[in-house]
Amino acid sequence: MSGARHGDPEPARFVVLEGIDGSGKSSQVEPLAAWLRGRGVEVVTCRDPGATAAGDAVRNILLHRREIELAAATEMLLYMAARAQLVAEVIRPALARGAWVVSDRFLLSNIVYQGHAGGLDPEAIRRVGEVATGGLEPDRVILLDVEPATAAARLDRPLDRLESRGDAYRARLREGYLREAAAAPARIRIVDAAATPEIVAERIRAALGGWLA
Repeated sequence: MSGARHGDPEPARFVVLEGIDGSGKSSQVEPLAAWLRGRGVEVVTCRDPGATAAGDAVRNILLHRREIELAAATEMLLYMAARAQLVAEVIRPALARGAWVVSDRFLLSNIVYQGHAGGLDPEAIRRVGEVATGGLEPDRVILLDVEPATAAARLDRPLDRLESRGDAYRARLREGYLREAAAAPARIRIVDAAATPEIVAERIRAALGGWLA
């Protein structure tokens, strides 16, 4: 999306926070949204999967219904179904009226979790994702990067299906995220998430690249 001229409203932007479980991304969504709103921007926040009735139902199956066995491809396709509804019901309407969207995860999560760490072909997942999203891509992905051991120590609550897959899985996740970031440095910005939440929030704002200086 092209930048606004001086004095014009800032154009709608789609920003995604990504990272392994325990990176702190979910806790950074509202601080970022509040900072943006303080600069006169309308902001819609969402989580993927979730933020719609269909998405929340799928999220419950994916993360909490451990008695339901899910093959890797089934897991990926359920995420895609929830994402398709999220795009149609929440993200596209918000962008169309000029609002910013800040999402807790998006397609990159599938590419990394079920692809790089889960054994499916990342490029095949990307192609399915193009169908599910109608080709919608974030303007910027903020990857909160943290050592897997640090991330695991932060998960001081009952773990969901994915969080309970262990240290080796978390290490593959981090490697996958860093590989994707290296391939798309203009769109995926890495933020060191090992610092305090306040410092991480400052780094996230800086990673927006001066859109709202």
